[in-house]
Amino acid sequence: MAGHYAQYNIVAYEGQTPNGPLSTFIITYGSTDLVIENGSLVAYDRFCRAEYIANQNFDTVFSDAATQSIQPLGAIVDVNEEDGAWKLFRPATPTLSGIDGDPNLPLSTDRNDPRIRDDDNDGKPGVTVVVRLFGLIDGEIYIARREIFRYDLTLYSDGSLRGSVIDDSEQLVIGASLAILDTPNNPLQRRDPGLNPIILIPVSDDIDTCEELMANRDWLFPPEPAFLQIGE
Repeated sequence: MAGHYAQYNIVAYEGQTPNGPLSTFIITYGSTDLVIENGSLVAYDRFCRAEYIANQNFDTVFSDAATQSIQPLGAIVDVNEEDGAWKLFRPATPTLSGIDGDPNLPLSTDRNDPRIRDDDNDGKPGVTVVVRLFGLIDGEIYIARREIFRYDLTLYSDGSLRGSVIDDSEQLVIGASLAILDTPNNPLQRRDPGLNPIILIPVSDDIDTCEELMANRDWLFPPEPAFLQIGE
């Protein structure tokens, strides 16, 4: 299993808004290196781009700079054989985004916490989410996050590793450019493995930048999911 992989994962969330139930997919592109260190297999995950898809009529942009600022620690993975199939489990390694502190402690609930940092270097607190509501209202939301994810994978005959992601991340809204956007928002994952797939595709070491990965996106990964909007 040791090697260099392109990673594609989806995390499905659910929540409530004044406009009704909100279902979202966060699709993330990145890479995973599985490296043998001191007799153990260690996973190093790096992220390149995140896309946001919702069942309501608004667009959300999480910049590549914000996505790439999330750099989890390497994690020793468990590898075992079950019924003739090789399985891999990556445990959670909590990672802070937009705030300093101990990642093993719960995320701060203080929007004025002095440890808040500008991780995407845009001059705004925390990391910035750009939103457009119903094609009419443009604004920004400033957040801090504690990324907490783990995944289970199965090795396939083509060398790929496929499975599902479990996400327990925590989110703090620090502020917003518009009062209508300045509300608490900490959505929960929908715990259906089929809605939260992860795929690791073995690739050449030459595909070692985000630009190269995204240039090869269409032949590496399946199409992104979509919601049918009202009127379509």
